[in-house]
Parts: sequence; C-alpha cells; structure tokens
Amino acid sequence: MSESDGRLGVAVRAGDAETVRALVAAGADPDVLDADGLPLLCVAVAAYDGPVAGALVVGGADPDRVLPDGSTPLWRAIEGGSPAVFSALLGDEPRLRLPEATRERLLALARGWYETGAVEELRRRTGAPGPATTVRVQDDEYDWVDQVSLGGLVVRAGHGSILTSLEWAFRIPTPVDELIARAVEQPDEDHVNWSTVRSILCQRLSHETWSAVVAQHRDPDPARRRLVVDYLRSRAVRCFDRPDPYEKEESELLVTWAAEETDSALLARVLDIFVGYEHPGQEAVGLRHVGHPDPRVRHEVPYALCRDYVARSAAARAALVTLTRDPDTQVRLSACMAGSRDAGLRPDITRALLLMAEDPDAETRGAAVSTLAEVQDLPPAVADALAGLLDDDDLLVRLAATYGLARCDDPRTAEAIERLGPLPAAYEHDHRSSALWRWSWRKANPGSE
Repeated sequence: MSESDGRLGVAVRAGDAETVRALVAAGADPDVLDADGLPLLCVAVAAYDGPVAGALVVGGADPDRVLPDGSTPLWRAIEGGSPAVFSALLGDEPRLRLPEATRERLLALARGWYETGAVEELRRRTGAPGPATTVRVQDDEYDWVDQVSLGGLVVRAGHGSILTSLEWAFRIPTPVDELIARAVEQPDEDHVNWSTVRSILCQRLSHETWSAVVAQHRDPDPARRRLVVDYLRSRAVRCFDRPDPYEKEESELLVTWAAEETDSALLARVLDIFVGYEHPGQEAVGLRHVGHPDPRVRHEVPYALCRDYVARSAAARAALVTLTRDPDTQVRLSACMAGSRDAGLRPDITRALLLMAEDPDAETRGAAVSTLAEVQDLPPAVADALAGLLDDDDLLVRLAATYGLARCDDPRTAEAIERLGPLPAAYEHDHRSSALWRWSWRKANPGSE
C-alpha cells in the first residue's frame, strides 16, 4: 500500500470526504483494501457515511466489486438500509451497468428487507430475544430514518425508500397507489420513504401518473391528501422555469379542493400552492376564506386577493384592510406584504407595520421593518420610525432600518451605516448590504453615475 493509499484509509475512517476527494484526485487508489481485506468503500458503507462513499465512487471505486462473501458494496449498502449511502453507490443508469439477473437479486433483497421489516429481519438473522433499540437519525441533509439495533447488528430502516429508488432506476412502473402506501406508512414529509416517493412521482411525467396521484386529494386519509399537496408543491418547483403541461388542470383541481377541504392545515397548504397559479377564480377563493377561523388559512388569503402586490378589486382591497387588523401577527404581515404596492392600502399597511415594528418579538420586528423599508416614497413618520430602530438589539432590524433610510436617501443614512458597522459574511450577497455599499460609493464619488 502506498503512502497516499494509507492516508486515504485514514481519511475514510475519519469521515473526511474533502480529503478523500483530494487524495483520489491526486492518484490514491479508491479501491484499495483495508486491513480486513475489504475495499474502503465498504468501510464507508458500514459507517453510514454517504459523503465519503460518494467521493470514493466518483473517484472510481467499484460499487459492483464482488467481495469474498459473494456480496458487493452496493449489496451491503442495500442491506444497511441507508438511502443516502445507497444513492451514493447506485450511480447513473444502473440498469445499463448491471445484468438483469443482478438487478433482480438487488430488487429481491430490498423488497425482502422492506416487507419483513428491519426489526423482524434482524431478529431472524440473530435469533436475539427481547425488544430492538430504535433511534431516529438524520440520514442526509434533509431526511431522517429509524436506526435499529438488535443482537449486535445495526441497520437503518430505509428499505422502502431504497426499493422505490431501485424500481425507478430499473424503470419498473410500480403502481402509484403502492408507492403512496409506502410513503404514508410514516406520515412525515422528512422521512426517507415519503421524500423518495414524492421525488420519484415527480420524475414520472406521464399524465397517467399525474392523474393517479391527484385523484388521492379526496381520500379520507389526511396523510394521503397531504402527500398530494407535497407532490404538487414539488412539481411547481420543478416546473418553475419551464412549461407545466398540467398547469390548467392543476389550477382547476385546486379551486375545487379549496372549496371542499375540511382540514385547516391542509387547506392552508392548498391555498399556498393555488396562489402560484393564474386563475380567474383566485380572488373569489380568497374572499371566501377571509373570515376563516384558522389563522394559517387567513395567512394565505392576501396573496389570492392581490396581483403584483396590488389588490385585484375594491372588494379585495376592503378585505385586505380587514386583514391588516387581524388578531394574528402573521396574518397582518402577509396582508401588508401582499398589498405593499397598492397606494389605496398604504395608510392601513403603514399603520399596521409601524405597530409591529415595536413588537417585543425580534422576528416580527424584522419582518415588519423589512416590509416598511420597501415602501415607495417613505413618509416622514416612517423614516423617523426606521431611524428610531438603529440601536435595536437585532441585527436584521438594524439592517432593514438602515436600508430603508438609504432607499429614500434620508440625511441620517451615513450615520446609520456607520452605526451598523461591518456585516457578517452571511450577509455578503444580501441585496440590502449591496444597496448600502452602492449608496456609500455614490456619496464618495459624486457625478460618477
């Protein structure tokens, strides 16, 4: 083993993906064997280290290498039950890389673990009596999975996610109802099964799939209806910069759904998606829910009543005035933000925001001041209120207040910028930070623009 290969082994065991990438790029062997005779990829798999496993595979490690026991690193990743590790080893177009017989064995392995269940499969393998130990762990940056220990063995119970991914990778058209059933077994949007099913359904672009998913919006199980909402939201994100072939059908569906949904939390999410569409019935839907008893629903209403931050009609404007006085802070904020460019609403919005700028909650103050700072032609009372916030304990409040003063070229801006001081690196690309820099540059270089 060369020195670089030895350093690679140290980096793999230390979970240092960055060093692994650097060493492999510099010539270290990604398939080098560890002291126990297994490739380092198996070390990463056993440690549930997706980033390191991914770095090794990208660097050339072979996930299909046959090991002394007849398994492969990919096989071990499936057994281990971590979707993150499995995805790192699966690679692109595995159906072209793997023979049909191998694909069938991998599918059978994943299906066996999923249908038997992690606890029962461990009990079968170990013969250990007593209960298993189960803890929730973060599998990747976004999703969690249960990690199960029994009889000295440990696995993650993400085999439903792995099976779903394998089926899609091998282009097996699993029925939509079966996929949704897998997702709602653990009705949490951050669970690996749920997020994988949602992702795969979004990648299946046929009208047949779309129809089968949205048909669940009338299912009596709220978890299934919630999956439909999550699916539509994810589709909207994916179609943000390209035409959506189902846009008209979806908007019509959402109008009907908003009239029928009895679960307030779900209704709020339906409205949240609906306002992203252009639909002639949007204002009517918003007006219907202005007085809804759940503030989560009322929070979404202003965006249905406005277009380009201006009320759609006199009736919508009157409803927005009511919402700027809502007992719920978040509803008042959404009404102010949604109608922020409507001259007829400006007095009511300004009044509401000035009151919230004095709220004891820093997050509320920050949101209110940030909205105030965007008001066109700031009246003197607003500029004075912003100036009064330059010593606020919260950095976001101070930044928003300073930015508002700079936008109207208030004579107190230079002092405000000086008092604000250098901003943390996290604000480097914040538009307000850039605006303050440009204001200072213009003052220092008069006539240059």
